[in-house]
Amino acid sequence: MSDLAIGIGGFGFALVLIGLRVPIGIALGFVALVGIAMIRSPLGAYALLRDEPFITAAHFSLSAIPMFILMGAFANYGGLSASLFKAARSWLSFLPGGLAIATNIACAGFSAASGSSLATTAAISRITVPEMLKAGYDKALATGCVAAGGTLGVMIPPSLVFIIYGIFANVPISDLFIAGILPGLLTLLVYCLMILTRATLNPSLAPRTNDVNDWSTRMRDLLDIWPIILLVFSVIGAIYAGIATPTEAGALGAFSALLISLLKGRFSFPVLVQSVRETAITTARIFFIVIGAVLFSRFIAQAGVASYFADVIVQNQPSNLMIVLFSAALFIVLGMFLDTLGLLLLTLPILIPMYEAADLNMLWFGVLTVKFVEIGMITPPVGLNVYVLKSVVGDSVPLGTIFRGAAWFILCEVFICAALIGFPSISLFLVDTMN
Repeated sequence: MSDLAIGIGGFGFALVLIGLRVPIGIALGFVALVGIAMIRSPLGAYALLRDEPFITAAHFSLSAIPMFILMGAFANYGGLSASLFKAARSWLSFLPGGLAIATNIACAGFSAASGSSLATTAAISRITVPEMLKAGYDKALATGCVAAGGTLGVMIPPSLVFIIYGIFANVPISDLFIAGILPGLLTLLVYCLMILTRATLNPSLAPRTNDVNDWSTRMRDLLDIWPIILLVFSVIGAIYAGIATPTEAGALGAFSALLISLLKGRFSFPVLVQSVRETAITTARIFFIVIGAVLFSRFIAQAGVASYFADVIVQNQPSNLMIVLFSAALFIVLGMFLDTLGLLLLTLPILIPMYEAADLNMLWFGVLTVKFVEIGMITPPVGLNVYVLKSVVGDSVPLGTIFRGAAWFILCEVFICAALIGFPSISLFLVDTMN
């Protein structure tokens, strides 16, 4: 059996193992070691297993991950999600679908403090879904807007997915963070316009609330979200100004979130222990998957799979649009069955050489990749954001209802993706300005 056949067979076997619910890190690592043992020797597989986990875990860029996770934990316990929704509701409740629009804005704000789609969905849904259901909102709209709004956590910086992509694609993570700002804001704008349009055409979906807030109340609620402004400027401002690396900005953000918790009177020793514990567990899970993915990428490279597909690109010279559409179809289809991180780490070792062979802008494709992965988080049957939301709302809302509500936002993503593909400057403008 040729090395290429072993590589392609290994890729298929990895998909089967993941489909059988084998942990992704174990599935990728096991296939990689068996494949390398077949291509080279068992001793070669042992040497890779001996050296690569330490080299990967010691990668400086990965140190940004625990910093941003810790920042998100402190922000969550600091009550930022509740403050965001309260302020957005105070200003926007008069609009058709005002609570749903406020929910999406709260998701965007909390995303800038957590960097995680799942954390954003879990934190915001506990506060907003009960309020919308109590106001008589359609269950599909109330839950769908949270599930979709949570996906802003992987686009609006800081984003853990951007960190992983940057490491594998050798793209500056700070540039990826900045490139995600305008696409993230565009996504938020399209979501809000869709909600406003639907609620205007069909008022029964989102009955108007009876909130009556004077200007002093609105200003007080707006001032209460100063911690988010502080976090955004301390993290993104430091990166944009070029005075901090993503890791340093993450550390600054975590420290700022800790100070905010202290100033708001929400910090305590149990909060510190719980935050550190959550950070350690989440970081360990991510690192375990990343190590398995690195082993898998070494196997794919040694089997010649990546170079083979790169040669196909060079010989056939498909248009950039064809490559984009192929990538979109691949990510969306696999995203129906795989979780975000597993999907990204399974496909990048093969796709990145193809992109490089086609001489495409890796920064622009990074934004598109994250956008495609984002869509997979709300598509059935394995939309992780939907299942996280389901675990919060329990039996009050059927799973099918949540997916039905999310379907409207998937339609929005079609328009957003078309805009990002047709106008790459949306992703690259701020980066060009920064540089």
